[in-house]
Amino acid sequence: MFERCIGLAWCSGCRIFTGSMVQVPRKRELVDALASLGSDQRERLERSEARLIDFLDRRAQD
Repeated sequence: MFERCIGLAWCSGCRIFTGSMVQVPRKRELVDALASLGSDQRERLERSEARLIDFLDRRAQD
């Protein structure tokens, strides 16, 4: 069985992201890129697409 999820792909080289509906097996554990953040910082990033993308871009370069 599958679940429908929104899949996002980010290219830090060209700074473009795309999104699409994807099928993910129900047993697959998805990684939360914001799991290590405190609730205040997470909420701040979730309210701003630009901040979220900058955060993910910096993380990809580390």
